[in-house]
Amino acid sequence: MSNDPSDGSRRDPAWHPPAGPAPEQYPGFPPPSGAAPDQPFRPPGQQDPGFAGPAPDGSGQNSWGQNSWGGGHGPGAAAPNPQAPQGWGSLPPQAYAAPPKPGVIPLRPLGLGEILDGAFQACRRNPLATFGTAILFQTIVALVTVLMSAGVLSSLEQLAMGTVSPDQLGGTVASVVSFASVVTIISGGALLILQGVLVIPVARAVLNQKTGFAQLWKLSARRILPLLGLGVMLTLAVVVGLGLFVLIAIGLAAALEDASLFIIIPLIFAVFAVLIWISIKLALAPAALMLEGTGPIASARRSWVLTGRNWWRTFGIILLTSVMVSIITSVVATPITFLVSALFSFSDAPAAGTADALDSLPLLFLTQVISAFFAAIGYAFQSGVTSLLYIDLRIRREGFDVVLLAETERAAGQGGPGYRPGPLEGLR
Repeated sequence: MSNDPSDGSRRDPAWHPPAGPAPEQYPGFPPPSGAAPDQPFRPPGQQDPGFAGPAPDGSGQNSWGQNSWGGGHGPGAAAPNPQAPQGWGSLPPQAYAAPPKPGVIPLRPLGLGEILDGAFQACRRNPLATFGTAILFQTIVALVTVLMSAGVLSSLEQLAMGTVSPDQLGGTVASVVSFASVVTIISGGALLILQGVLVIPVARAVLNQKTGFAQLWKLSARRILPLLGLGVMLTLAVVVGLGLFVLIAIGLAAALEDASLFIIIPLIFAVFAVLIWISIKLALAPAALMLEGTGPIASARRSWVLTGRNWWRTFGIILLTSVMVSIITSVVATPITFLVSALFSFSDAPAAGTADALDSLPLLFLTQVISAFFAAIGYAFQSGVTSLLYIDLRIRREGFDVVLLAETERAAGQGGPGYRPGPLEGLR
């Protein structure tokens, strides 16, 4: 028989509305079966303020038919489990599970402190692959700088003595410009290669894998040419942009003369701001090229996408790291360089009455090596920070932590010097 209450003629004869007024807490709802008409209904686990406990006979029932456990109602109700949580909607407490940390960073979005600490730990665990490679590159740059300085210093010495003809003056200026250009290109290329190859030991440190010096170059050898191609592409872009700006400035100066300064000076600041913005947008291109196996253009596009909506955070971390490294390097290297220069000059003072420029080459080389040593340590740390920024942005945008966790499990069974992770293309 239907129990539809909307039709009184079809209502179950056994059903009848409860006697007494409806409870105040839940208007329109009848009290539970067995409840006294004058008692308000209360949820399970909530006792009546005037309730004094179970009945004296030990039946577990109170004076108006409900059991004293706050569960079912009536004499036939079974006692609930005393260990079960009481109250409505209560759930057992869940223990917090920290994200896995197989290597130098936890596999989740990273904070600033975790990025800095992870970069330092990655360099500390792989000293030859990180600091050793950086020192090697900086020593080569210092040696090239000193060797090229010999001709420049000789020309400058003749210029200071006033024995230079107009043709020799032009040659001196050309040699200085050539020296500056070559040193800049070599330094920039060395830093680009250094930033690219040091991505590998940092990424492997995330998987709790150590990387040796020889293994680093074995893993990165086939990506050196694409990395140099990326450097050439970025250099050409900068040269074309600056050349276009120079042509615009010359045209404005010819058309407006003195009034052009009011346009050219703001343009200089605008070009400087654009260069900073683009450099941050492309800062992760070497890491993408080394780890994803893409070409120069695809790597630049990849960095551009990853830094979207994260430009200011990326800029802040890179700027903070650069300032920290510069301060620490200057504080440590400057006193040592000054002390070496003082000792070298003092030891050579009696023998050299009028030392010429070439005699200062040994001192120049020594100071360059000292500066390169401390700068290399800073560059290695900066490269580690940039690598972890790349990994952090992939975790934030793509859930890369799941891929890293899977690679960590593979590394646990196949680890060793010959282990080649799968999705991290540059580590194979």
